[in-house]
Amino acid sequence: MAKITREAALLYHSQGKPGKIEVIPTKPYSTQTDLSLAYSPGVAEPCLEIQKDSQTAYDYTDKGNLVAVISNGTAVLGLGDIGAMSGKPVMEGKGLLFKIYAGIDVFDIEIDEKDPDKFVETVKRIAPTFGGINLEDIKAPECFKIEQRLKAELDIPVMHDDQHGTAIISAAGLLNALEVAGKKIEDVRIVVNGAGASATSCTKLYISLGARLENIVMLDSKGVIRKDRQGLTESKAYFATDRDIRTLEEAIKDADVFLGLSKGNVLTKDMVRSMAPNPIVFALANPTPEITYEDAMDSRPDVLMSTGRSDYPNQINNVIGFPYIFRGALDVRASAINEEMKLAAVRAIAALAKEPVPDIVNKAYGVNDLTFGPKYFIPKPVDPRLITAVSTAVAQAAISSGVARKPITDWDAYKHHLRELMGYESRLTSQLHDMARKNPKKVVFAEGTHPTMLKAAARAKAEGICYPILLGNDERIEKLARDLEVNLDGIEIINLRHDREAERRDRYAHILAEKRAREGYTYDEALDKMYERNYFGMMMVETGEADAFITGLYTKYSNTIKVAKEVIGIQPEYKHFGTMHILNSKKGTLFLCDTLINRHPDMETLIDIAKLADNSVRFFNHTPVMAMLSYSNFGSDTEGSPREVHEAVEYMQQHFPDLAIDGEMQVAFALDKTLRDQKFPFTRLKGKDVNTLIFPNLSSANTGYKLIQSFSPDCELIGPIQMGLNKPIHFTDSESSVRDILNITAIAVIDAIVMESKKKQG
Repeated sequence: MAKITREAALLYHSQGKPGKIEVIPTKPYSTQTDLSLAYSPGVAEPCLEIQKDSQTAYDYTDKGNLVAVISNGTAVLGLGDIGAMSGKPVMEGKGLLFKIYAGIDVFDIEIDEKDPDKFVETVKRIAPTFGGINLEDIKAPECFKIEQRLKAELDIPVMHDDQHGTAIISAAGLLNALEVAGKKIEDVRIVVNGAGASATSCTKLYISLGARLENIVMLDSKGVIRKDRQGLTESKAYFATDRDIRTLEEAIKDADVFLGLSKGNVLTKDMVRSMAPNPIVFALANPTPEITYEDAMDSRPDVLMSTGRSDYPNQINNVIGFPYIFRGALDVRASAINEEMKLAAVRAIAALAKEPVPDIVNKAYGVNDLTFGPKYFIPKPVDPRLITAVSTAVAQAAISSGVARKPITDWDAYKHHLRELMGYESRLTSQLHDMARKNPKKVVFAEGTHPTMLKAAARAKAEGICYPILLGNDERIEKLARDLEVNLDGIEIINLRHDREAERRDRYAHILAEKRAREGYTYDEALDKMYERNYFGMMMVETGEADAFITGLYTKYSNTIKVAKEVIGIQPEYKHFGTMHILNSKKGTLFLCDTLINRHPDMETLIDIAKLADNSVRFFNHTPVMAMLSYSNFGSDTEGSPREVHEAVEYMQQHFPDLAIDGEMQVAFALDKTLRDQKFPFTRLKGKDVNTLIFPNLSSANTGYKLIQSFSPDCELIGPIQMGLNKPIHFTDSESSVRDILNITAIAVIDAIVMESKKKQG
């Protein structure tokens, strides 16, 4: 991880708009009517409704998605009591994390008050604004009293994250580390170095999970907390031991677990060596842990290690928990975050670490081998599955424990909503996968020895989307699967070069040679081609021995296109075929054509692309509204590319009078109907939102979708999707992720289902 300098940190916070968060409108505001609805007189109506029933504030305001991050600055990170205003950058940062990980809006509130009772009264007076309250960086023991009173006196979720966030994440990590170590929580001896809010909450949660109080030793700055010590606070007295030990060195001998929430470099290598076999060390002091990762691993090979740092394995990071805990609590309008909800979060986080790791997580950390074990027993903060796993578990626990005021009955729909909320999955993607699962087909994956395609095929099988067939050397595929811990059960592997495939190669060669005899093909030439993945795989589809084919991770497009034309052929009503990308964003769905095949389309090619796009957009259950793009508008340039587009539009409008299509036009007019209708009121698209863009050439189409991909990370791109071939042959590229290939596989299966249905009807 790059070293963070003082200068870089200050520049990050000051450049552009100072700070890290802002407020943005969620409703239209460009017209006088909009403003009248937003404020006076329209705003009076929701005010009156809320006056009748305060719970309708959740319906008419942002209350249900708004959390207050509140602090008095008395225990800011590792900086201590630096004051309320000095802690504001941390509270803004917390707001940023809430938003990017769970879509929750935040106001950060810094209260200049150290008296717990006055602090509580201040929070209570502003609480009606919010759906939940996240207390932050408040020192112990005052934080215990503050949280306890607010939870008792408010009817919205309240959580002091420094206490419970660390407790929840470390508890999940502890459960999994114990499983890796082969130990049970009720048997292990635990040493806790630190007695502040986090340490106290962590230890109590471990007890809730089965740890025994008599097996726990806690230390503060004075040493072991013993029953014979005078002046213990109530929270410390609860953990006091009567064992005759006083130092960390004495306490840790033969211990199974060390939890450090204290200060750096207090745990030595010799202390770790004195612990029981397979010791678990959670050194969570930040930025310097109680023992460095390197020293702990050097002390003994069997140690299971976690820190609070992102540059080492098994980071205990509160962001794994708090955004999703509040998300689940807000979505059921919970009146509290109770013990049942916290335990549900623990178990959900622990369970997630045992699931196959998504491609996006491996990519973020520059690895491809994250699997449950000593170096991975806590999910990574970037794991997109956390929002569905944790939020759902918390919401379910809120309902079952009786603190929810808004029930959820369709949990699959709720999970889809969460993925859509964060841009992890669109409704279209969900529908495609669901449709494919209803009638899975045999899909051939060309590059079976490619790690990404292997993982995608296995996931497609696991999700019931298809019955995968992998092409490639069987021994290499099986070894790769072992290395990646990919389950090959139910997946067929075909080594097309193996002797046992000789009969099939011969049969395919005869079929292809006969099909292309008038194009100079000979049997011998066709037989040679059957040793190539694309020819062999496409022949499997051509002969009906498979239903669809996925290729492209290794092969150049130009070669794949050539093979597809030779083996599969273009649908008879067209002279060309093409591809489409689907762009999903919060603004809606766009279909972009042709993004892959036709480099310099003439008028006839553009007409075919438009006709293919018409069919394909309807295939995805949308009514096409097409803009044919250029750098000119409606005949303003009569040479070259604009002329070809202009003539294609004339043909389409003449032969397809009911199709909403027009052009040529610049993309700004295509996507802004107000601007288009004012400037060009004669268009066939008047009053319509364009959802399909036909580009004038491959360069603009390919550049266009890749620019969108680069500058709009929240957008989802699905494709390329083949249009116009006789059979379901679909393409990927070298940059495709497992998710990309999975989406294309679902489309290929649906393509096969539709073709099968047409064949039966015809």
